[in-house]
Amino acid sequence: MEGQFGEETFGGVEVKPQEEVSQEVQVNTEFNLPTKVSVWTKIKNFLFQDIKVELTPKQQKIEDEINEFLHQEITWGKIHDFLFQEISFKKNK
Repeated sequence: MEGQFGEETFGGVEVKPQEEVSQEVQVNTEFNLPTKVSVWTKIKNFLFQDIKVELTPKQQKIEDEINEFLHQEITWGKIHDFLFQEISFKKNK
């Protein structure tokens, strides 16, 4: 889904590709010689480019809640209390 000026959006999240560097001729730093960029290097650079994702405040809040849930501290006391909690089988009238 193409946005204005080559920006892309996915589900309301704007994705901006990293600044493109001229890939026609790069300099080999070891020998300080120009090298020609192969097709595989172009594909690899495209597939593994850095992507900056900006979340809306609502999306950020949800992501924070998920992280808080996933990284909560689990102790033996909490596990024991959960496994050995009192259960009643009364019918409510």
